[in-house]
Amino acid sequence: MKTSTATTAPLSAQLPEADCVKALAALAQTQRLRAFRALVVAGADGLTPGVMASLLGVAPSALSFHLKELAHSGLVSAEARGRNLIYRANFKQMNGLLAYLTAHCCMGQPCDVAALPACADC
Repeated sequence: MKTSTATTAPLSAQLPEADCVKALAALAQTQRLRAFRALVVAGADGLTPGVMASLLGVAPSALSFHLKELAHSGLVSAEARGRNLIYRANFKQMNGLLAYLTAHCCMGQPCDVAALPACADC
């Protein structure tokens, strides 16, 4: 049997299965998926809930509920800055989820799964 030449994250970088289930459950809702993607795009700067609500066209109260679920899953973090909260994607958690999902892909054969680029914030 051939060994894979595809680059995969080391086993220690993968999330435990229970954490993967929480993360996937959090993303399995349209508004939460959109909010998470917006935070990924924002990068290290993050976004305030007001800016996110405006970008996503969602009521701030509904967004607050979704951000709480994403934070509970570990996919986002919140930092108090003055009177505002700044939400950021947790890239380490995201990459751990992706590592779990892509570990041992393609039955050990080389495949098209590319290694994720290094992230300065991870």
